Amino acid sequence: MIDPRAVVDPKAELADRVSIGAFAIIGPEVSIDVGSWVGPHCVLQGRTHVGRDNQIFQFASVGERPQDKKYRGERTELVIGDRNVIREYCSLHRGTALDRGKTVIGDDNWIMAYVHVAHDCVIGSHTVLANGTSLAGHVQIDDHATLGGFTLLHQFCHVGAHAFSAMGTAVSRDVPPYMTVAGNPARPRGINLEGLRRHGFSAESLARLRRAYKILYRSGLRLEEAIEALELEGSHVELQELTRFLRSSRRSVVR
Repeated sequence: MIDPRAVVDPKAELADRVSIGAFAIIGPEVSIDVGSWVGPHCVLQGRTHVGRDNQIFQFASVGERPQDKKYRGERTELVIGDRNVIREYCSLHRGTALDRGKTVIGDDNWIMAYVHVAHDCVIGSHTVLANGTSLAGHVQIDDHATLGGFTLLHQFCHVGAHAFSAMGTAVSRDVPPYMTVAGNPARPRGINLEGLRRHGFSAESLARLRRAYKILYRSGLRLEEAIEALELEGSHVELQELTRFLRSSRRSVVR
């Protein structure tokens, strides 16, 4: 299932039912698991592991050296999970020795055309990164987050689970889980109501999150005071996730 016009290094590890398109280039340290498809003109380089049943569309650059002037050729890697869709012209880079040395992408992600994932990023599972989204180095995206087209994320930003960014949002601080942000710079715009409904959140959970949003963004409380008020709201899972995220934020949160 390797097109004869592809260039596949004999040291590359390709499992059963892997398909490689015409003029693709597969480097010597690349491994591709069962059932994955690599389209024409893709380039996979470096220590890159691609899991099962992924689709990588034409002209994508996967596992190339990071865009970091401090990089000196260290043996860093890119790890991609299972069943991801990676569309045209995406660039996914390896990690750097100054961080974890690894860029990680989970399972079942929908990564649309022209998306850039820089060194040392960690993307969870079931996320959507719409066309032109760019992640600077060391960014973390949690499960079920959705980033609208041309969203830009500053280095070290963290986007929580089920969060949503509108088209063209510029994110320079952390985005709490369940929240919607928009604008340049990003500003809170309410909870991610439609996304939460689609993922089966109950009416009671949505009501709790609406109240949490008001405490965090409409009460006039300082951030620490808002966190303390949220902790008094009860031990529901979504509130625990929200307060844990707020307390662990390194860049502070969008407010």
